[in-house]
Amino acid sequence: MTAVETGEAEPGGRRAPAWRGGFGRLWSAAVLSSFGDALRGAALPLLASSLTDRPLLIASVTACGYLPWIVFGLLGGAVADRVDQRRAMGAVDAVRGMLVAAFAVAVALGHASIALLITLAFTLTTLQTLFDNASTALLPALVDRPALGSANARLMTGQKIAGGLMGAPVVPVLIAVGAAVPFAADAITFLVAAALVASLRTGAPERTARRAGSTLRREIAAGLRILGRDRALRGLCAATALCNVGMGALIATLVVLVTGWLDAGTAGYAAVTTAYTAGGLTGGVLNRWVAAALGPLRTVLLAGTVQTGALMVMGTVRSLAAAVAALAVFGCMGMLWNVNTTTLMQQRAPADMLGRVSSAFRTLAVAGAPLGALLGGAVATAWGPGTPALLTAAFFVLSVTSLIPARKPDVPVVARADDVTTAHGPR
Repeated sequence: MTAVETGEAEPGGRRAPAWRGGFGRLWSAAVLSSFGDALRGAALPLLASSLTDRPLLIASVTACGYLPWIVFGLLGGAVADRVDQRRAMGAVDAVRGMLVAAFAVAVALGHASIALLITLAFTLTTLQTLFDNASTALLPALVDRPALGSANARLMTGQKIAGGLMGAPVVPVLIAVGAAVPFAADAITFLVAAALVASLRTGAPERTARRAGSTLRREIAAGLRILGRDRALRGLCAATALCNVGMGALIATLVVLVTGWLDAGTAGYAAVTTAYTAGGLTGGVLNRWVAAALGPLRTVLLAGTVQTGALMVMGTVRSLAAAVAALAVFGCMGMLWNVNTTTLMQQRAPADMLGRVSSAFRTLAVAGAPLGALLGGAVATAWGPGTPALLTAAFFVLSVTSLIPARKPDVPVVARADDVTTAHGPR
C-alpha cells in the first residue's frame, strides 16, 4: 500500500501526519474505541471484585484477557498480511460491539459471574489479535514513513485522553446508574468505530505474490525470522516480555492494592487510573524532544529505568497521594516506551510483512503476562496487596538489563520478500 497523506512539517524538521482523510478517520475510530475500552476495562475488575473477594479469581479475569495472544497472536498477524486490513478491522469491531452488547444485557439481568467475565475477556482479546496487527500494518499506508513517530504519538495520546481522562473517571458514575451501563456504552463505541474504519479509502494492498506452496505456518515462520535477525527489535521484544510479566501482576491486583491496602475505594481507583492517563499524555507531548535527543532505543532504556523507581514507591509507600504520583510518572514513561517501540517496528519491518512481525513481537512480548497476573494474585494473597508492585519492579530491572546490549544496534535491514540482508548501518 502507498501513503495517501504527505504530512506536515514539525519544529526541528520532523514530519507530522495530515489530519484530513485517512489518518483523521483512523484517529477518530481509535480514540472513540479507547473511550469504550476504558469504560469496560475499569468496570470489569470492579464487577469482578463485587462477585468475589478472592484476589486470585479477580486476577484470573486479567490473565484470560492475555491468553489469546499466546494461542492466536501469530495467526492473527499472518491473516492481517493476507487480507484487506481496513475491512478486517471494521468486521472485528462490529463483532466485538455485538458481543459486549450481549454481555451488557446479561449483567442487567443479573447473570454476571466470574466465568462469564473470563469468557468475555478471552473472546474479545482473541478478536483483538487480528485487529491490532492489522492496525499496525495499516498506519504506514495512511502516512509517510517520516511521519510515523508523530502519528503513533498522536494516536496514543488521543487514546489516553479518551480512555483515561474521559473514560475511567466516569465509570463510578455509570455504575451508580446501573452495572450494565459501562458495557452498553462500550458496545456503542465499537459499532461507531467499525463504521469509521469501514469508510477509509486506502486502495488495494500492495503485496508480493506468495510463493507456490506457501502456508500460514511458513509465513508465520518468516515473520519470526525477521524479528530474530534484527537486534534492535529482538532486544525490545525480550525487554517488553519481561516487563509484561510484571505488568500482568500489577494490573491484575491494582484494584486490590487501591481499594484494600490503601483503603481508597472506587474513587481512589479512579484517581490512580486518571493519574496514569495524565502521565501518558505528558509522555506523548515530550516524546518528540526526548526521542530526538536520545534516539528511540535509549528513550526506551530511560523509560524502563524511571518506571522501576515509580514501582518501588508504589509498593512501599502506603499513601494514595504517593500511588497517584508514582502512576503518573509510570504512565509518562510508558508512553515513551510504547511510541518508540511501535515506530521502530513500523520503520524496520518489510511493509508486506509488518502484520507478521508485529504479531510475533506482540505474542512473544505478552506471553508471560497471564503467568504474571496469576503470580500477582498469589503474591498478594501470601504477602499482602503491596507486594505485586515490588515484583513488577524486579521484572523491570531484568528488562532494562536485557535492553542494554541493543543500545547501538548493528542491524540488517531486510528485503521485502526474501528475508535477505540488503543494507547495514546504525539507526
